[in-house]
Amino acid sequence: MDDTLEDLHSLCPLNMYGYSKHMFDCYAQRMGWLDKIVGLKYYNVFGPNEWHKGDMRSLVAKSYEQILTHGEIALFKSYHPNYTDGNQMRDFLYVKDAVAMTIHLANTPKVNGLFNLGSGQANTWNTLAEAIFAALDRPANIRYIEMPEQLKGKYQYYTCANTEKLYSTGYNIDCYTLQNAVKDYGSNPVR
Repeated sequence: MDDTLEDLHSLCPLNMYGYSKHMFDCYAQRMGWLDKIVGLKYYNVFGPNEWHKGDMRSLVAKSYEQILTHGEIALFKSYHPNYTDGNQMRDFLYVKDAVAMTIHLANTPKVNGLFNLGSGQANTWNTLAEAIFAALDRPANIRYIEMPEQLKGKYQYYTCANTEKLYSTGYNIDCYTLQNAVKDYGSNPVR
């Protein structure tokens, strides 16, 4: 997604969650609020204490649990010719980076509009899984499973935040690498 969001109405969310957020952004634009507010679009945030989110917790949280319980991680197979199994890509954002970005924007005067908050790096599911196994000092054991039919036509094979607008506000903190974020997450006993 372009951080300038010049034509907000050209975006087509793939699910109801995304649609509900998009509708508010369009409403804010229609009402003329975007030059008075800061709207944050977080990309795949993960971190400690996600247990209360149940099935909606991050793949990182689910994967730690899968490894500790079953010794493996189950990832969806790919149904897109440009991506092999496990090479679908996401912009994963560690919660510590999400908090730093949010605080920066809250404390920066005269900032407004919609901001993408992500690492700005797309990593594969395989890379994520390997990082989690490495953090647990275990050999990688990945099993690819069928994707539910209802997801096949709506699945996002690639996401990566355009963070130029965030950095144009003076934000200058490097994000955790995926490997370091996963290792830091694993050092927290509460999942």
